Amino acid sequence: MENYGKLLDDEWKVITTKRKYTTQNVYDALQNRLHYIFKEFDNIFVSFSGGKDSGLLLNLTLDFQKKYYPKKKIGVFHQDFEAQYSVTTEYVERTFTRIEKDVEPYWVCLPMATRTALSNYEMFWYPWDDAKEDAWVRPMPEHPYVINLKNNPITTYHYRMHQEDLAKQFGRWYRISHGNKKTICLLGIRADESMQRYSGILHRKYGYDNTCWISSQFKNVWCASPLYDWTIYDVWHANYVFSYDYNRLYDLYYKSGLKLDQMRVASPFGDYAKESLNLYRVIDPEIWAKLVGRVRGANFGAIYGKTKALGYRNLTLPEGHTWESYTKFLLDTLPVRIRNNYIKKFQTSIEFWHNVGGGLEEKTINELIEHGYHIRRNGVSNYTVMKNSRIVFEGKLPDHTDDIKSSKDIPSWKRMCYCILKNDHICRFMGFGLTKKQRDNIKLLKEKYQNIGETL
Repeated sequence: MENYGKLLDDEWKVITTKRKYTTQNVYDALQNRLHYIFKEFDNIFVSFSGGKDSGLLLNLTLDFQKKYYPKKKIGVFHQDFEAQYSVTTEYVERTFTRIEKDVEPYWVCLPMATRTALSNYEMFWYPWDDAKEDAWVRPMPEHPYVINLKNNPITTYHYRMHQEDLAKQFGRWYRISHGNKKTICLLGIRADESMQRYSGILHRKYGYDNTCWISSQFKNVWCASPLYDWTIYDVWHANYVFSYDYNRLYDLYYKSGLKLDQMRVASPFGDYAKESLNLYRVIDPEIWAKLVGRVRGANFGAIYGKTKALGYRNLTLPEGHTWESYTKFLLDTLPVRIRNNYIKKFQTSIEFWHNVGGGLEEKTINELIEHGYHIRRNGVSNYTVMKNSRIVFEGKLPDHTDDIKSSKDIPSWKRMCYCILKNDHICRFMGFGLTKKQRDNIKLLKEKYQNIGETL
């Protein structure tokens, strides 16, 4: 099997010769950040997913720790989502076997709510669900440091909590179990992976000591992204130069013809992974057979993930429908709970664009005016980098905006329809996150299951 880092090495050299470096390369910058972290924080642990970025961060951090802070032990947190490629499991096993004596290992296999984009009947599936042990994709790992329902020291965990909350609450428990001292979690997040991550780092709130790459989670619990300015070429070049072990799934992805931004190690049923779900049938047929019986819609997603059936690329309307009528038709076919979820999202969006308005670029505004859309300016948007004008739509929202070149952020019934077809329950395609009610419900659950008395 060819070394993926070596395959990218020549391309990396071409790119780096075009760079205009100032005083530091990304490796030296990382070393400075690690020095800062080890001096500032008492408790340090790395979040290791089994992917390229977190794997590299773990290796670089361990090398740094052995060289400069040999007496300071760090933790390694792995959140296991049960359903994954066999080579990913093998890589995680190899890594823990290699480092288990040098770190505090935490391999977490607890039931948690994980979003699925494969079904209009389920918004979540539950890895390591104790009620469905017979259907598990693979057996529970057997190591003393594996945390499951029979061996769970994490007092901040509650049954079937959201996957994001489990990761955050682990950090809170880690602080509590390590003397309530300043604690930091190291994440392998890079800004160039997506505009969302770039914006999240650029506009970081509650940064530590005026840093954009360290943010607060709880009292005395922080998260850091010390690789935030690395490119994907930096990552693979470092793996090659230092001869680090990595997840061989990337070799298989490369041979399958995937582009760099398509190579993800994540739950196979999420928004970003469903389009490559069909690869399981080719790369790992035994795991694929179990995936089909594990989560509703897995087979359908594999067959139709890259078709119009799941909102992939250009959609065409059924004869006799507008996008508004087709959206309402699709809503009528959904279960009541799922339908009401979409309706609330759509109503919120319609009210927002009628009363508040979203920030749009001037060229987009001019296009809308030229094409006869009924809009007006409503002040300045604080949610855009360039402080763009807020635009309000008067009258009905557009059925579609196909005649506008830069139509990504413009509201329409077509965008609502896409959300339904994509099983996008949160409506990320329309720019939504969790609603206030959903956040409040999660907060109530946290308070209900909080077993310790402390002030956040």
